[in-house]
Amino acid sequence: MRKPLIAGNWKMYKTVPEARTLVRGLRASLDSLTDREILVCPPFCALLAVAEELKGSPIRVGAQNSHWEEQGAFTGEVSPSMLQDAGCHYALVGHSERRQYFGETDATVNKRMHALLKRGLTPIVCVGETLQERESNATQSIIQRQMDNGLKGLEPASVIVIAYEPVWAIGTGKTASPDQAQEVHSFIRQQFAKISGASMAHDVRILYGGSVKPENMSALMKQPDIDGGLVGGASLDAESFSKISHYR
Repeated sequence: MRKPLIAGNWKMYKTVPEARTLVRGLRASLDSLTDREILVCPPFCALLAVAEELKGSPIRVGAQNSHWEEQGAFTGEVSPSMLQDAGCHYALVGHSERRQYFGETDATVNKRMHALLKRGLTPIVCVGETLQERESNATQSIIQRQMDNGLKGLEPASVIVIAYEPVWAIGTGKTASPDQAQEVHSFIRQQFAKISGASMAHDVRILYGGSVKPENMSALMKQPDIDGGLVGGASLDAESFSKISHYR
């Protein structure tokens, strides 16, 4: 059984005091959940404070990005060892907003993934197509390229998470239907089997990320290849993220 993972990506929201308030609210409603894993990904400056608030809690902490070097003259970057020292267990890699606004490529995704694995952190590797690519029937070719290049050199024993983000659904209020999401998740699992073998493909968790809300989470989670959610805006409110995490 793949343990469901519900991850909240806070993006560029929440000051440190606001972050502390949010995770206190989350602990009150989510600490008792044991059949699924809960993860929050605050901004870098709030990581240490959030990790302190979550001591003794099953809720995990992740970062929104990571550099591929351990140290060096890389102004504005944060290394895997720094993330681990701040209390992180996970880090997002290749989020569509990093690709769109900050020049992220499949090659840099690959470097970040390997650096995180080397440090013992779990990368959440994001893949997905734009609206134009979907309307051009290029969804599978785009995702295949992102996976072939982004996951290149993945060792058989490595543990990663994959997040499918239909870029056209992020922050738009549009959501892929459960059937649409399942179709792509199934394709991702098939492609992962070609890269890492059937056993790893069976075990890898694939998250759906694209306007996840309390109203659609249960239907999405009924699909056989959807193993959790990468939640954006709805993770910024304790009540809404709690409802998503308590899906049935």
